[in-house]
Amino acid sequence: MKEKNSSPAILCVAPNGARRTRRDHPNLPVTPAELGGAAAESLEAGAAMIHLHVRDRNLAHTLDAGAYRAAIQAIRSRVGDELVIQVTTESCGLYGPEEQMRLVRELKPEAVSLSIREILPDPTFETQAAEFLDWLRAEGIFGQFILFNADQVRFLTGLIHRGIVPHSDPCVLFVLGRHTPGQQSAPSDLDPLLEASPFREAWFLCAFGKHELACVDRALARGGHARIGFENNFYRPDGARAAGNAELVELAASRSLQQGRPPANAHQARELFSRLL
Repeated sequence: MKEKNSSPAILCVAPNGARRTRRDHPNLPVTPAELGGAAAESLEAGAAMIHLHVRDRNLAHTLDAGAYRAAIQAIRSRVGDELVIQVTTESCGLYGPEEQMRLVRELKPEAVSLSIREILPDPTFETQAAEFLDWLRAEGIFGQFILFNADQVRFLTGLIHRGIVPHSDPCVLFVLGRHTPGQQSAPSDLDPLLEASPFREAWFLCAFGKHELACVDRALARGGHARIGFENNFYRPDGARAAGNAELVELAASRSLQQGRPPANAHQARELFSRLL
């Protein structure tokens, strides 16, 4: 893995996730107005990007395009184009590949995250997934592939070699662990993913639990970028609960500066992403 230790670091805030509720943290942003506020605070703290989940009327995870439009409008009203807005297609056990792809076709977002094993759960979806990914690229929508382990890294690499994924060096997100109770990621969890990965241009990390920032340190030192926030972690390195997402972004931005990698702005992030289309 080629290191880029002097390049700007893209910090993406993930303010809520699909599974979190206010029982987990009273300041979890879930409404459009709350997401707009979290976006503005995170931008000021050093974020260049926001990973967006939205909720239905019962505050449950949804892939409804109308709910996304309301949240995107609320964020844009606060930050303009100073954050890249990335929507999620996470199924959370509720949506199949067709529904995930339909959302993106209807919404046409600026950026989208895609779990490779959710949009392509078995070979019968290969043709559909290939057509969707070709369309995504033609529309100029920036896609990021979510990978949980080395087997998924190898699976994505194989899809690229076979022409199903139309990118030679796509953006990926390495997830250290799973959404399970008590999950605590460790910096060393990144190593098997990097060892298996040929992806060099734009890779991100996200980690669970109080060691999130130590994992971010490892990623930044290896030339990667980071996603931080309440989707994966509520805690500062000292074990105290953070008051809001911006507090975690600010800590990550400070770590980034200490490593000689100034936090990127949205313009710099878009420049990188555009090279990958």
